[in-house]
Amino acid sequence: MGFIDDIKEDQKMKIQALCVVFFLLAFPSYFFIKAAATDDPAGMGGLGFYEVTGEISYIDFDSGGEYIASGETLTIPLNTDALSSEDQGKNIVGVLVTMSYGEDEEASGTTCAVASGQDAPDTITGAATHAEFTNSVDGDNGGSTGHTVATEWYNSSLIGEIVIMEEADIISELDADGAGLGDYTIDITVNAQAGNAPGLCQRSDNGEDVSYNIQLIVLDYDVVPWIDLS
Repeated sequence: MGFIDDIKEDQKMKIQALCVVFFLLAFPSYFFIKAAATDDPAGMGGLGFYEVTGEISYIDFDSGGEYIASGETLTIPLNTDALSSEDQGKNIVGVLVTMSYGEDEEASGTTCAVASGQDAPDTITGAATHAEFTNSVDGDNGGSTGHTVATEWYNSSLIGEIVIMEEADIISELDADGAGLGDYTIDITVNAQAGNAPGLCQRSDNGEDVSYNIQLIVLDYDVVPWIDLS
């Protein structure tokens, strides 16, 4: 009796043969559908442990310097249309402004050569705004030569961590999905103060020279399933 005849007469063998055929057909179809869905959030992994890694790089956006009078604000409008198409396609997740400055307070009067007093620190405020995202940081030149302000729109706390989340939720926390494109406004404000001097020495401070460098923050990230093998 041949193998085919055995299957015809043996009900258990017939069921086993049908199961083998089913899995041979179903498994390739399943993996093909799963692979095709990887670009769709619905095809991402569900709730589980994931290892999140990321690397930050920068796009030079603008730079310059200007004397800013006390009480005045230098406003710098920018737009990502000025970037190359390659840079516009990157995952832009923030903007970083680096400011540098000195102290140009002056003393004048007949007694300044003997006792000229001391400089008073000036406050320099940097603010960076993009869409609904904004941040400002104060610095001063009382011993410092500069400071930075960054405005970001991604969850930096996930980088370098193993988290238990939906994969799609992790991606939404890290991928700007074009939210970094458009208008930016950088404001730098100076509030100068003059120090005190004894006698006939007078001190004055009308503002400060501020240099600035503006960069866009780019995040390259990776999210992979994590299994504890210990």
